[in-house]
Amino acid sequence: MNALLLVAHGSRKRVSNDEIRDLTRRLAQDATHGFDQVECAFLEFTEPSITEGISICSRKGATHITVLPYFLSSGHHVTVDIPAELENVKKNNPQVQLQMAPYLGAAKEIGKILVSLSRRAT
Repeated sequence: MNALLLVAHGSRKRVSNDEIRDLTRRLAQDATHGFDQVECAFLEFTEPSITEGISICSRKGATHITVLPYFLSSGHHVTVDIPAELENVKKNNPQVQLQMAPYLGAAKEIGKILVSLSRRAT
């Protein structure tokens, strides 16, 4: 079973974290992406943590988890913190295959999205 784990920074503001949870629910409802489940996790300030998010996916039957960093740039969190978390989880859960997708800002489509959003400005 394949799972997608959307990893965001996390915020002290509940509304910001709820935006990520809402996005996760919308992704989970879209069956066209090929993932059997979609969950979210946060790097800091709120739960679930990345480790807990992977555990949730695994408990629901996932054997392959793609971790998608919901970040716009390749800062410390993307290049060091998230990969370190994944390495720790791999050591303790060898039965689960983990892979990290490119971060959001690295997507070729991001330019088109930004132009589309700017055209909606009033």
